[in-house]
Amino acid sequence: MDAILLQILNGLDKGSAYALIALGLTLIFGTLGVVNFAHGALFMIGAFCAVTLQRILTISYETVDDSRTDFLGNPMTVETPYVQAWFGPETGATIIDWSVPLAILFAIPIMLLVGFVMERGLIKHFYKRPHADQILVTFGLAIVLQEIIKYFYGANPIPTPAPDVFSGSFDFGVLLGFDPGAIIYPYWRLVYFVFAMAVISGVFAFLQFTTFGMVVRAGMADRETVGLLGIDIDKRFTIMFGIAAGVAGLAGVMYTPINAPNYHMGMDFLVLSFVVVVVGGMGSLPGAVLAGFLLGILESFASMTAVIDLIPGINQIIIYLVAIIVLLTRPRGLMGRKGVMEE
Repeated sequence: MDAILLQILNGLDKGSAYALIALGLTLIFGTLGVVNFAHGALFMIGAFCAVTLQRILTISYETVDDSRTDFLGNPMTVETPYVQAWFGPETGATIIDWSVPLAILFAIPIMLLVGFVMERGLIKHFYKRPHADQILVTFGLAIVLQEIIKYFYGANPIPTPAPDVFSGSFDFGVLLGFDPGAIIYPYWRLVYFVFAMAVISGVFAFLQFTTFGMVVRAGMADRETVGLLGIDIDKRFTIMFGIAAGVAGLAGVMYTPINAPNYHMGMDFLVLSFVVVVVGGMGSLPGAVLAGFLLGILESFASMTAVIDLIPGINQIIIYLVAIIVLLTRPRGLMGRKGVMEE
């Protein structure tokens, strides 16, 4: 039982990332009808927002420390971050330590701007084009963004640690009555799961309980009728594109302590996230979230040593096998809507 619970927990953080990215993908497809293969790049950009803020906060200047000397007896120079000089050593160190959570505030306006520019500058020209054209142009955009990140940040992963207070592990098993040390789980992975649930709940509440969200949902169901009522639905859909970009970006920001950011991380998650969307059902927001967590947990179980010894390589293909089974039995996915991509 403890092994089962541990694998469920292990699947939650990756499932959270899948669910957040798939949620943004479904928002874009459901509102604009666009298959956005650049959505994984938005996840990557969010991650590098955290990297950028960390670098900004650690910009430093050299000072001479007379109390310390090198082996020749000369005073040593030390690097002092400007943040520590402005706010004091302790406060400055705390700000640097909390750079990843603070990157949420840094990333939100950047991701909204990136989403707005992407939609107004490129995506809007492909609304009425075939899905194949949309896939090609957005996939090309993803490659361009990936190479830009590679040029400025290099090809190697960049470690971006979580705050020290979350650097340890939590003995989850003790709460459930297991022996101490039976289920040890990193604090930050729990934080990421709680964060993902908060974002997902916020998006659903926004769509369900606000006037803006109700209009958007009506536009998703019947765009022409809403337009005939004098509502500028295109403007609202552009805002939704920005929100979807923000969701992907925030998912990337908070994932950086779990997986060190690199230039191809967007592509790594993109294909799997599209599988998640298809399994959940094209156009279904609850389906995207459900499939994200389900496939994340299944991938975790498939990564167990005993399972890999029994079926080598199963952890690499389990998601695709599940997708095949689901689509053979339910062609529209788990919660797909009739008529979506069936013309």
